[in-house]
Amino acid sequence: MPRKFLKKFMPKPHEIKDHKVLRMFGTLLHDPNLWHMNRRSMAGAFMVGLFFAWWPVPFQMVLAAGGAILLRTNLPMSVALVWITNPLTMPPMFYFAYLVGTWIIGVPEMAFSMELSMEWLMHELGIIWKPFLTGCLIMAVASSAIGYFGINWIWVHVVMKERRKRVLSRK
Repeated sequence: MPRKFLKKFMPKPHEIKDHKVLRMFGTLLHDPNLWHMNRRSMAGAFMVGLFFAWWPVPFQMVLAAGGAILLRTNLPMSVALVWITNPLTMPPMFYFAYLVGTWIIGVPEMAFSMELSMEWLMHELGIIWKPFLTGCLIMAVASSAIGYFGINWIWVHVVMKERRKRVLSRK
């Protein structure tokens, strides 16, 4: 079952409920539907988590938790999937989003050098914000759709394969 495989990677409910930032959701975190592992809730969790993973904001976990609560999808998986965006993966992901944005908008790619300072951030982001945010939005929508339909397809495929195996073992 996909459930057994995914359960290995999911944070435990108490880790989510006790997280200092997510405590703001209070009793909403006690909804049992947020902790179910079925095809609908897991596909929705991939949709929510992958969507917010592409948002260039520091509070992605809170947004993913809010999205999971609103859409009643699996909360731990939604929150865990935003961790795809981490200090190691963020530069290539966001640079790719910038490239996608330049291609969609039709503006030439600008050469820039990376520097960790507020002055650099304000100056460079003021120049590249349109293609960057456009690319982030496109990648968020595309990856969430691929995640949603991909998990749905994988889940159905694995369940059907296991049913066939059980039917054959009965003969």
